[in-house]
Formats: sequence, C-alpha cells, structure tokens
Amino acid sequence: MSAAAAETRVRPLGALRRVRVGSANPPKIQAVRDALAALAPAAEVEGVAVESGVAEQPLGFAEITAGARNRARAAFASGPCDLAVGYEDGLVEIPGTFERWFNVGCAAIVAREGEGLGFSSGFAYPPACAERAAAEREPIGDLFDALWRERRGGARGAASALSEGNVGKLTSGALPRADYARHAVLCALVSFLHPDLYRARGEPA
Repeated sequence: MSAAAAETRVRPLGALRRVRVGSANPPKIQAVRDALAALAPAAEVEGVAVESGVAEQPLGFAEITAGARNRARAAFASGPCDLAVGYEDGLVEIPGTFERWFNVGCAAIVAREGEGLGFSSGFAYPPACAERAAAEREPIGDLFDALWRERRGGARGAASALSEGNVGKLTSGALPRADYARHAVLCALVSFLHPDLYRARGEPA
C-alpha cells in the first residue's frame, strides 16, 4: 500500500474544535491540551466539573475505568462538543510485590463514533499511605500530602493533585501529573486515529 493510500485510512483529528474534559482539575485539563497540541492544534479544551460515579478512592481496574468513562460521558452530555475526555486515577494491587499498591490512571474518550480507553504508566505509593487508602477508602492524595509534609517538610498548601501531583513529587519534578495523564490520553486516541485497524464501534468481540 502506498503512503498516500495509507494516509487516507488515518483519521486526522485536526477538525476537532471543541473538546470537553470531565474535571475542573487543572493538570487533567492541561494533559488533554498537551495530548492534542500536535494532533488538533485548533481544538479548544475546557473542563467541566462532573461526578465520577465511583468511590472517591477507586480500587482496581474496573472502578478506575468506570470512573473515567463516567466522567467522559457526563462531559460529552454537558454541552456541544466534538469529543470528551474523562480521566481517573486509582490503586491497583499487585500481590507478591514489595510495594503492593500501584497508582494507575485511565483516560476515556467519548465521541460520536464511540469510545476509547488508554492507561498511564504505574508507580508505587509509599505503603504508609497506600495501605490506609486501600483499607479505609480514604483519598490517597490527602494521605500522601500529609505524609510528605511529615517526612519531607513544607507548609500546608494547595493539594499536590492540583499542581505537580504526587507522581511529580515522587519523581523530583521529572514527571508532573499533567504529563503522566497525557500518556493515557494519547493511548486512548489510537483507535480514533487508525479506525481501520480496530473493530468498528459496537462490533462484537
């Protein structure tokens, strides 16, 4: 197949003009802007506060994915847009490992053509906050910030989830939350970019 023919099978996203994100969290909104910067540079990205429909501290892939999809669907239904994105973080247990609890983020995309999912990389939370978050379903962001102030110092301020994120602190700023979530958004876009390589929306597995 020629390069020109192959190009016609790739759906460009440059036609996107309005994109909604199912959150008012600045790093999540920035993650979508950054992911679309090279693919849909004219797209206007805005956040809208919606409910995730899952526990405040999701556990396991099923809850994490459900939260992301609920956010994307609510954002898509909130007003006119070409595409909507939902993003949800949660804890996944890996038995038999030293750290045990890992954070994984999921991005869900909803458009008229259907839905797509993508996931971030995973990182281990300190056991001192991860075990409690999992056992008591307390939001790990608050527990992590308290642990960080106790062990690393610093005054009480805005939640790290609203800025560099817990992953940003743990990586000494090398991987801020917006960039961490951007990877999941890009992974969720692949089936929209190459629809001929994937099953048609609604087609049975």
